[in-house]
Amino acid sequence: MTERHPAVPAVPSRADAERRDYRAAFNAAHLAMAVVDRDGYVVAANEAFAGLLGSEPHALVHQCAADLVDLAAEARTWAAYQEVLRGRQARLRCTRRLKHPDGHSLWTEVTLGPVSGTGDVLLSVSDISDRRDLQARLRHLQMHDPVTRLPNRALFFERLSAALEASSYEHGGGTGRIGLCYLDLDGFKAVNDTLGHRVGDRLLTAVAARLTQCADQSGYGRTGGHLVARLGGDEFALLVEDSTGTEQLADLARSVLAAVQEPFDLAGQRLSVSASIGVVERATDGTSATGLMQAADTTLYWAKADGKARWTLFDPERNAHRMTRQALSSTLRPAVERGEFELEYQPLVDLESGVVRGVEALVRWNHPQFGTLTPNRFIGIAEEDGSIVQLGQWVLRTACRQARRWQIEQPSDAPVFVSVNVAVRQVWDSDLVGDVAEILAETGLAPQLLQLELTESAVMGSAGRPLQALQALSDMGVRIAIDDFGTGYSNLAYLSRLPVSVLKLDGSFVRGFRYEEGTHPNPADETIVEALVQLAHRLGLTVTAECVETAGQAARLRRVGCDTGQGWLFSRAVAPDVIAGMIGRQTPAAPDARPDGAAPQPAGP
Repeated sequence: MTERHPAVPAVPSRADAERRDYRAAFNAAHLAMAVVDRDGYVVAANEAFAGLLGSEPHALVHQCAADLVDLAAEARTWAAYQEVLRGRQARLRCTRRLKHPDGHSLWTEVTLGPVSGTGDVLLSVSDISDRRDLQARLRHLQMHDPVTRLPNRALFFERLSAALEASSYEHGGGTGRIGLCYLDLDGFKAVNDTLGHRVGDRLLTAVAARLTQCADQSGYGRTGGHLVARLGGDEFALLVEDSTGTEQLADLARSVLAAVQEPFDLAGQRLSVSASIGVVERATDGTSATGLMQAADTTLYWAKADGKARWTLFDPERNAHRMTRQALSSTLRPAVERGEFELEYQPLVDLESGVVRGVEALVRWNHPQFGTLTPNRFIGIAEEDGSIVQLGQWVLRTACRQARRWQIEQPSDAPVFVSVNVAVRQVWDSDLVGDVAEILAETGLAPQLLQLELTESAVMGSAGRPLQALQALSDMGVRIAIDDFGTGYSNLAYLSRLPVSVLKLDGSFVRGFRYEEGTHPNPADETIVEALVQLAHRLGLTVTAECVETAGQAARLRRVGCDTGQGWLFSRAVAPDVIAGMIGRQTPAAPDARPDGAAPQPAGP
C-alpha cells in the first residue's frame, strides 16, 4: 500500500512575483503607457493610456499603436518609429496633438523605447498642454512689441525669411514676388522730448492701429499674406507676401502716408505727424532677407533726404550710384598711399599775347575698378569724410614740385605759376599755412608762383581762422584766387577786405559770349563781365575767364579787358610733359577744341 502525502501548493518564483509587481505598477501608473509588439499592435495598455484616449484598456489591445497617437502624420517620424520597432533605433521622442473623444485637443509628448528581453516596445504619452500654452504665451511676449502689441523685429525677420524660403519651393502657387513698406515717423524724437515718453508711446500705439487698418482695408489681411510690425523706436514695416507689383505697394504707401498724416487725438492731446516711407518690391528669386532690408533702409533714407513726408520707390540705378560712392569712400584714403592719383594741368593763357602764364592742377584718380575718375566723382566724398586734407596735401606738394621742375628744366623761359584748388575744410582741419610754407621750402618754389583757388562761397563767408589763414598766405606772397566768381554770394564788399589777387569768372558768363553760327546771346552777359573786369582792375585784381571754347569768346573777352583765359580752346588738361612744350610759346587754339555749346571740362583740386 502506497503512502499518500497531502498536496503541497506551488511556491511562486521570484520572476513571477516581479512580473506581477511590474503589471500592478503598469496598471496603476499615472503616466499613460502601452506595450506594443514588433508589428506595431498594442499588447497591453494601462488605465491612464485608455483614459487619455477616452477608452478602456482591453478595448485598445490589438489596435494599431501608430493610429492611436498619430505617428504616421510625418514621414520622418514614421520612418523613425519603424526603426524602433525593428530594434535598429533605441528611442523615439516626438510631439503630437491628439484629439480627445470629448472634442478638446491636447498636446502630448510621445516616447518609445524597447522593453528589455521581450522584443516589445513601451509607448508612453504625457500631456504637455499646459507647458505648450506657457511656451506659446512666452513666445508671444518674446515676439511682440509691448507698447503697440504688434509683431516685433524678431518675428518680422522670422516671417520674412519663411516667406522667402517658402516661395523658393513653390511652383505656381503664388506670384513669386514680395513687397515691403519701411516707415519712419518724422520728428518723433521731438514728441518724446517735449511731451514725454508716455505721450510718445500713445502715439506709437495709435500709428500701429492705423497701419493695421490700412493693411486690412487694402485687402491683404483677408489672405493672411501681410504683416505689420514695429521694428524698434518709431520704425514700422508692412510686409506684403505674394505682391502683384510696384503699383500695389505704391497704393499701400499712399494710403499709409495719408492715414498717418491725419491728426491724432491722444487723451485730449491733438498731434499731427508725418512719415517717410521706403518702398521695395521685387521677385523673391535671388532675394535674401538682408538684401531686402538693406534696399528698404536705403530707400527710406532717400525719402528722408528728399524732404520727408513722402514715400520713395527703390531705384536700382540710384542705388548703384550710392554703392559706387560708398566703394569710393572706403578706398579713398588708402588710394593716396597706394599712389593711385595723378595730376594733369590745364594752361592759363594770357589773352593778349597767347603765352601760357600759369597752369591749374587737376587731380585724377586711376581707380583699379572704375577707371580714371575726374574730381567731380570723388572730391565731394573727400570733403565729407575728411580725407580731403591728406589728398590736398599730396596735390599741393606734387603740383609745387612739378612747377619747380619746369622752372629748372627751362631756365630761359619765364616761369609759370601753378594754381591749386583748396577746400575750406583744409583750412579748418589742418595747418594750411604751415603746410604751404613747408612745401615751398621743400620744393624751392617761389611763393609768387603758387596760386590757391577757393570757391566764392567759401571765401565770401570767411571769418576767424579761415580769414587769418588767407591773410597769412597772402603775406607770404602766395596768390589767392576766387573760383567760380559770380555764382555764389557775390558780396562785392568783401573784395576790398579779403587778401584776394585773382577773380576767376564762372563759365556760365563766358558761354554767353557766343555769336557764331547765328547765335545771339543776351548782351547783358557781356555787360556784366565788362563791369566785373573793370571793378577787379580798380581793386588791383586780375581776371581769369573759365571755359573759353571758341575764338570768338576769346576775342570778346580780350576786348573787355579780361587778363587770362582757360578752356578747351587753348588745351585740355594734359600731362606735365605736354605743358613743358607750351611754356614760352604762343598757344594756338586746340584743333580738337569742343564746338560752341559743349559742356566745359570739370575742374578740381
